Amino acid sequence: MSDPSDLRANEKVVDLAPASDAVLRFIGRVRTPWTHRDDCPRQGRHDGPECRLVLDSVWHDALNGLDDYPTIEVLYWLDKSRRDLVSQSPKSDGRTVGTFALRSPVRPNPIGTSIVKLERIEAGTLVVRGLDCLDGTPLIDIKPDRCAFTPKAPPKPGDSHIQDD
Repeated sequence: MSDPSDLRANEKVVDLAPASDAVLRFIGRVRTPWTHRDDCPRQGRHDGPECRLVLDSVWHDALNGLDDYPTIEVLYWLDKSRRDLVSQSPKSDGRTVGTFALRSPVRPNPIGTSIVKLERIEAGTLVVRGLDCLDGTPLIDIKPDRCAFTPKAPPKPGDSHIQDD
């Protein structure tokens, strides 16, 4: 799974048993122009190329109402990433930081997330801008951008940010 020759100076790995503690249900695939990690942008941009979130047909009805949001959050499984680095050298200069201090695709659970611009929805396919993953990446979930979302359910006591003294 992991190739030790991929390590940069001072990077550190841990020896892990195979992951088997969770099951994800992929809802489709991400279509982007990038087929190699070296070609992928480090961060997606809202003026970047159009990409597509191609949902399995069973999930098409789940898109109803999503077009009310100009930006959405996309979660995807970075299936080509190694999962054993605890420290990384992002600049390849030997200076390292912990994996959790980075937005690197190399993580124990390689879940990618992007806030993307929703251009349009076409028959179960979302056309978006702002992704930063490889073509064919498995799609985990789609949510309205939390900054633009107003809950549809009635408020709960824990929703209030004001505490009574």
